[in-house]
Amino acid sequence: MKRYTSKAALGVLGAALVVPALATAPAQAEPTSVQAEVTEDYDVLVVGKTTGFRHSSIDEATTAIMALGQANGFSVDVWDPPTSPRNQGQPDRTLPSTPFTSASDLAKYETVVFVSTVDGTNSLNPATPTLLDEGELEAFQGYIRSGGGFAGVHAATDSMHTVPWYSELTGGSARFVSHPAQQTAVQVVEDGTHPSTEHLSGTWTRFDEWYNFTQSPRDAVRVLTNLDETSYNPGGNAMGADHPLSWCHNFESARSWYTGGGHTEASYVDPVFLEHLLGGIAWSAGAVSGGGDCVTWNEVESTTADLLAEGAISSKAATQVGKQLDKARVLAEAGSHADSADKLNAAAAQVQAHVNRGSGAYSLLLGKVQDLQVWQGGLE
Repeated sequence: MKRYTSKAALGVLGAALVVPALATAPAQAEPTSVQAEVTEDYDVLVVGKTTGFRHSSIDEATTAIMALGQANGFSVDVWDPPTSPRNQGQPDRTLPSTPFTSASDLAKYETVVFVSTVDGTNSLNPATPTLLDEGELEAFQGYIRSGGGFAGVHAATDSMHTVPWYSELTGGSARFVSHPAQQTAVQVVEDGTHPSTEHLSGTWTRFDEWYNFTQSPRDAVRVLTNLDETSYNPGGNAMGADHPLSWCHNFESARSWYTGGGHTEASYVDPVFLEHLLGGIAWSAGAVSGGGDCVTWNEVESTTADLLAEGAISSKAATQVGKQLDKARVLAEAGSHADSADKLNAAAAQVQAHVNRGSGAYSLLLGKVQDLQVWQGGLE
């Protein structure tokens, strides 16, 4: 499993990631190209396996990701076997046997992409088989904990409802609960510093099937886009003003990215959506970086607390860093991102003043604070 680093905070070096023309796309504004340094080729596993409802767009999504790989230097394996007479999978593409054999076997892939992997567990009946069986889940958990990447598309949040760990991986324990009729809606771009959103303007209008979730994942993830429920009819289980639709976070040792879009087959010939998807896949694989790489306030706060509990930093260091983080977060939530970045610079100075510079705690905590600073500076 290879990892990549960018020489620039927003990844503006090297060749642009390319969105190939797969078919005639709907009329819309042309996206700007995502640009990032990609140091070498990488490998992606696309999982389309379903044991519950099967989305007709899984085949189109797989085709699109394979084309993106050909244009951008990554290989694609597919795991989408037949599971029932109505779920025939993709027999001409799927691997002959499960790739979820061990963490070391999965390590050949820089990221694993779950595309609408519905398994019928949303009833929360513990007797319903999950998408991955016990051994496969153990292998997947080992892969994630060893630094593997994850990208989830659309109904990836309608899978393994009875596995809390998986819902934390996909993001903040937010699970699919319902959706209204397909319609046009507006997403507000909250974070345009990420490789999956930097091509978007302040809002993104498109036609798709819009999910309502059991809860907002906002406290645990970095929200990239938020649905404006006033722009469409959200139906039952409406979430209100706080309705994230795409997000990213660092989970255990993995980069995790999710988008709620991608129900419709037309999504996979839409260059704007494809650029969104490509940025998420490449970021989750560690092939590109941007915007502080989805480090969140809670992540830095929990890291500080863990280092204090381990005795790796002093209580004075934790207190002084924490004060500056609190001030920076208040400013960020008020929309004063430049001032927030300044306070984060002060937090970094507290790390430099009060933590042993030769320690792992120093590089870990300083790096995360600086990632927050890059993010806030980019938002401004």
